[in-house]
Amino acid sequence: VITSGGYRIGPGEIEECLMKHPAVAMVGVVGVPDKVRTEIGKAFVQLRPEAVPTEALKADLAAHVKTRLAAHEYPREVEFVAELPLTTTGKIMRRELRRLDAEKKAPGRA
Repeated sequence: VITSGGYRIGPGEIEECLMKHPAVAMVGVVGVPDKVRTEIGKAFVQLRPEAVPTEALKADLAAHVKTRLAAHEYPREVEFVAELPLTTTGKIMRRELRRLDAEKKAPGRA
């Protein structure tokens, strides 16, 4: 569960919504630290081969969620990845996504 601005947000609901977008092959959503909201939703998106990763597509993905779920549930950050870390049973390893985010925001820290 992601706690953002006093709201409790389920990442599975956001993932399910994003999977309905024609450009998305696979997606994982996690909560990442935010100074104002405690946490924000961040979507790690693996695109279909024909999709092109652009800033406009990031905005379109956020709008896709905003118009289908509650407005506060949209992912405030979207990152395109070549592939998502999966367990041997095919489940997304959310802890690895949080680790990737932390490494990018604090380079050089162990």
